[in-house]
Amino acid sequence: MALSAEQSGRFARLLREHADRLTERWTEIIVASLRGRLSQAELSRQVRELHRSMADAAGNGLGDLADEHAGELRAVLAELSTGRARQGFSATETAISVFALKDALLELMEENQDADTLRDFVAFSALIDQMGLFTFESFVRTREGLIADQAEQLLELSTPVVKLWEGVVAVPLVGTLDSARAQVVMERLLQTLVDTGSPYAIIDITGVPAVDTQVAQHILKTVVAARLMGADCIISGIRPQIAQTIVALGIEFGDIATKASLADALRHVLRLTGVETSRRARRES
Repeated sequence: MALSAEQSGRFARLLREHADRLTERWTEIIVASLRGRLSQAELSRQVRELHRSMADAAGNGLGDLADEHAGELRAVLAELSTGRARQGFSATETAISVFALKDALLELMEENQDADTLRDFVAFSALIDQMGLFTFESFVRTREGLIADQAEQLLELSTPVVKLWEGVVAVPLVGTLDSARAQVVMERLLQTLVDTGSPYAIIDITGVPAVDTQVAQHILKTVVAARLMGADCIISGIRPQIAQTIVALGIEFGDIATKASLADALRHVLRLTGVETSRRARRES
């Protein structure tokens, strides 16, 4: 339901003539719902900015929220939603900041009860409903973006590539290795090999709870990719239970070196590079 030109004009006059009363009551209603999670000064600023943009849009002949006159109003609503989403507010708490205007308007318009006032309030309420829905949709988009960014960050944190020794890097895997994570592992490992010029990489699966055909295929693809970069890979963390599973599944690692622990893998690599690590060798030297 769009506002008529007359209703838009009356809405603008109502907002401007009773600006202080409306914004104060509007803020009071929001404060009760937010339970002190936003400072009074910040909340008052947001309400005044939203009130001003509504009054300006209505003064320019606002019909509904999709009008060209509502561009600034939509921007203010989007900014409000984005800020609330980043601050950890819920979608309901955010939408209430818009819907609370209905109560403030109703209290004001009840003082002049006639047929035109009722029709105006219904039309104004429909516009506020559009604003609330727009706010909710903007909030959801922002929250989904935040969740996606956090998931990507957690994925990167869960696949660190560390330098163990000069020329030796390691990827300690913890948890389930799916396709998305395997792609991140491969990209981070290959980039680290390029950055460090390391000829050896250890893929440690001690923290991987189970190895099935899919996990094994991901590991093998990573090893092949590393070899194409001129680096040899050693797989460590082959526990007895995982070894039995690999045998039962008929998975073949071919000529890829495998070790029971990360320490064994590191010793193996150091021997390949000619670094003597035994205590006896150090005593003899």
